[in-house]
Amino acid sequence: MQDLIQKPNRPLAAALGYFDGVHLGHRRVLDAAVQAARAGGMDSGGFTFVFGGENPIKGDAILSPAERRRRIGSLGIDWYYCPDYDSFCDLTPEQFVDEILIGRMNAAAVFCGDNFTFGQGGAGNVPLLQQLCGARGISVTVVEMALWQERPVSSTRIRELLRAGRVEQANALLGAPYALCEPVAHGKRIGGAKLGFPTINQRYQPGMLLPRSGVYITRASVNGRYYPAATGLGDRPTVNGTDITCESFLIGFDGNLYGDEVRLEFFRFLEPIRRFDSLDGLRDCIADAARRSNAFFAAGGLRIGQPAEG
Repeated sequence: MQDLIQKPNRPLAAALGYFDGVHLGHRRVLDAAVQAARAGGMDSGGFTFVFGGENPIKGDAILSPAERRRRIGSLGIDWYYCPDYDSFCDLTPEQFVDEILIGRMNAAAVFCGDNFTFGQGGAGNVPLLQQLCGARGISVTVVEMALWQERPVSSTRIRELLRAGRVEQANALLGAPYALCEPVAHGKRIGGAKLGFPTINQRYQPGMLLPRSGVYITRASVNGRYYPAATGLGDRPTVNGTDITCESFLIGFDGNLYGDEVRLEFFRFLEPIRRFDSLDGLRDCIADAARRSNAFFAAGGLRIGQPAEG
């Protein structure tokens, strides 16, 4: 997938949306564009956006911009157009179609959900998109909403599940494991020195959704390899922590990852974060979580150091 810097020569089948979780509903829209492009001799494109300033994330974003881009690319999209919201938010609906869809994306067909809005203040809705595009020879396909357990799949629903620690259900709606992909930061160096469990520390960007504080079964992708992991997400009360951190023990990994980006996927919530009276209690908690993580992935066929996909 290439970033769309200038208008492509070939017409595009363009998927439109914020795609903050790239969930099952978003995937339907993106896949429809990919399939139409292949059938019609076009390229496929994805239009989304980021918020500007020092913080490129606004609200409780499910995925970081980089992780969102990675997932969209994995679905077969050829061109990725992700402008800053401020660069187009003042356009009228007509200007959005003429300047963004035609002038920048060379769109011949567009795909969206039934709740898509565009133009200044969200003034444009799907019927208006159909009217404006139809007058310009661009087809509009409204993709049916995805359902899970007879309820619509939505980012709001996924946020509620993650805040409740129901990560397995959230993953079902996402169509892939919920993931954090951030650089490894320096911590208090307690894990290896005092507990015998060397850990990596990652921090959430401002504006990103924080799942329920607690202990999770996770797995980490390091240098193209998967490692089962046990993760504590919270403020580390046993060691008088105050900042929220995501601290993981990677089973079978030995090495220095400071500054490297590690992709951490969440699979199961085990228990809430709690304060232990001693480091021995914390050590036992980590050991138990690591044992359960190793067993979880061994049962599913994952072995330590197995190559990561995608």
